Amino acid sequence: MFTGIVEEVGKIAAIKRGVNSSQLTISGKIIFDDLKIGDSIATNGVCLTVTTFSSKTFIADVMHETLERSNLGALRPGSSVNLERAMLANGRFGGHIVSGHIDGTGTITTIKKDDNAVWYTIKTTSSVLKYIVEKGSITIDGISLTVAKVGAENFSVSIIPHTADHTILVEKKAGDTVNLENDIVGKYVEKMLTAPEAAHSPTTLTREKLAQYGF
Repeated sequence: MFTGIVEEVGKIAAIKRGVNSSQLTISGKIIFDDLKIGDSIATNGVCLTVTTFSSKTFIADVMHETLERSNLGALRPGSSVNLERAMLANGRFGGHIVSGHIDGTGTITTIKKDDNAVWYTIKTTSSVLKYIVEKGSITIDGISLTVAKVGAENFSVSIIPHTADHTILVEKKAGDTVNLENDIVGKYVEKMLTAPEAAHSPTTLTREKLAQYGF
């Protein structure tokens, strides 16, 4: 589990490509303080498992499903990636609940400067967009961000200088692909409301019940 607060920007040191999978070697600095084999590292928002590591690099396997659903397949040696270790139970929860399981990708359509902020508008599929709400949370390449606007085919976020300086968003341009993970709460609520057994359960959660308690 992650928070979407990026710890550092790392680099792809090497890629070993298989028929339908890849093995990434990733370099960094901060995340190696207490790293162990088996640890989870969010890499551009994708939860990867450390299989081998040294003082400056770690290696992770990327399976076919992950390459199909994320932008990791487009990485090259030298590419920058956002890195975050799994959250600590005794730390501050600065972002939101991030699983590291990508729901899909989006394409940056426009980047617009607005005083000290930068607006990014991202087009994505309806299956991802339906869970995105204005002022809700969205994870973009592993970054926890607040949704500023939602349209019929896209949504927009506005990032502050600190986010631009400490993540790879500043390197992105219009036409680039980003990984998207929806806030997990909406998906669980939908599951409870639409499960086949819900219609026959006297204690099921309903839209009316949610509205009654202010949701």
